[in-house]
Amino acid sequence: MRNVRRAAVTGAAVLGLSLFAGNAEATPGSGVEAVTLAGTTVDGRDYVLREITVQPGGGTGWHFHDGTLYAYVRQGNLSHFDASCASDGEYAAGATFVEPSGADHVHIGRNLGDRPLVLDVLYVLPAGSPLSEDAPNPGCPFE
Repeated sequence: MRNVRRAAVTGAAVLGLSLFAGNAEATPGSGVEAVTLAGTTVDGRDYVLREITVQPGGGTGWHFHDGTLYAYVRQGNLSHFDASCASDGEYAAGATFVEPSGADHVHIGRNLGDRPLVLDVLYVLPAGSPLSEDAPNPGCPFE
């Protein structure tokens, strides 16, 4: 049961670190690799578990999610920023966090450390929704 809970929390992680470029103003991610570990649809919701690796200096690009994400930091450190350009969380190995849904929750995840960041993320989305929606940089001095 502990592993199932950990996988669920891990899966939702930040980071909706999905890297699909949308429009010309979107900020594509860099240094990010994702592997889908499992997925199912139940009662109109998609549940997708992914392992996301962000290389040192890499980031997700600005984005948001149509559903809630639950994440677990397996290795490294995640620096998470909201649309006000403020840090809304620093997460070290062993930490969990939740990313709320909606276009009013635009964010970026960055690996400012010197070793790969590995996240387990559970996406809980309306059935058929993309894993993330790209967003333009809201005016922050970094991408």
